[in-house]
Amino acid sequence: MSFRTTHPARHVMLDDVRGAQKMLTGVARMTALEGSRHLSGLVGAPVHLKCENLQRTGSFKLRGAYVRISGLRPEERVAGVVAASAGNHAQGVALASSLLGVRSTVFMPVGAPLPKVAATREYGADVRLRGQVVDETLAAAQSYARDTGAVFIHPFDHPDVIAGQGTVGLEILEQCPEVRTVVVGMGGGGLAAGVGVAVKALRPDVRVIGVQARAAAAYPGSLAAGRPVAVECGPTMADGITVGRPGDVPFGIVQEVVDEVRTVSEDALSSALLLCLERAKLVVEPAGASPVAALLSDPGSFEGPVVAVLSGGNIDPLVLQRVLRHGMAAAGRYLSLRLRLPDRPGALANLLGVLTVADANVLDVGHVRTDPRLGLTEVEVELHLETKGPEHCAAVQHALQEAGYTVLG
Repeated sequence: MSFRTTHPARHVMLDDVRGAQKMLTGVARMTALEGSRHLSGLVGAPVHLKCENLQRTGSFKLRGAYVRISGLRPEERVAGVVAASAGNHAQGVALASSLLGVRSTVFMPVGAPLPKVAATREYGADVRLRGQVVDETLAAAQSYARDTGAVFIHPFDHPDVIAGQGTVGLEILEQCPEVRTVVVGMGGGGLAAGVGVAVKALRPDVRVIGVQARAAAAYPGSLAAGRPVAVECGPTMADGITVGRPGDVPFGIVQEVVDEVRTVSEDALSSALLLCLERAKLVVEPAGASPVAALLSDPGSFEGPVVAVLSGGNIDPLVLQRVLRHGMAAAGRYLSLRLRLPDRPGALANLLGVLTVADANVLDVGHVRTDPRLGLTEVEVELHLETKGPEHCAAVQHALQEAGYTVLG
């Protein structure tokens, strides 16, 4: 995803963030700050979760969108606004526009998850499905803005948007005045820039750490180069922070107020999502779980108390199902393997009996009988098992081998 701004860079100051906070009174919720006993034990210091996944529209995006649209001149409001987004920004713009009485048009990719499309429409936007990828959707939205005079609402590359996102930082300092480290996910950098401005202005001793998905990490190379540099994003489950080039405005701020940017793997992201669901009872999308992924990846490197910002919770149920399975596999709690059996009555029952004794939960069984690799009287069985962790996985495979089965992988 590559966004370019036409707005000249302007720094965002603490007064801008405080002004945004007043503007958002009665609009955005002060989301809860929840302690995590499990993460605190790993880190060796208190860890708190800032639950922006419970914000109105399911993410922090409402904050910046509302502040940006509030700042439009009367003639701009008459022309309406337009945005391009696969999800969270779309919903933030739609609700903010409805609350302010401004007409909104939101372009979304053809393949956008149906729940996000439906939610954006319900918040009052005219949703138009264009393009297979967000870059194509963005081009359609910008063309619409040129043709109609509608104001394009950028998801991160505007000072007003950054000021709005920075109100998350003010809330963190109010809710956890003893905080020593704030960890926040990064795509284009609007949230990290805004949080950094607020936190560093009031508590320069607090470390602000940004987190990117390793497959879509534009900031490390850009910071090394001293300017925004575009990268080709690989596939990642963290679509909410998949941005190929940092925004001009947030990049300049991030250079000053973010102490470090880390990257996390897909395994870490899925494990973090699973942890949030199981331990914190919070539904979080992969991008929103990226700060937790960073904590899991290197827990001893964070000075506590730590606040990890869960930036969003809008996840398609089908994606959630796949990510949870991936997370269970990454945590050693999901085992897939293949083995060969004699193709005769009772062979599968005997195999399942071994798995029952080994206390493995069978989720799925598949048969292959027509592969040329198989003997005339053989059948290949593919098993998907739920286990209790890496040690249990090893024990299950050992039990199968002891029973005379050859595990193929």
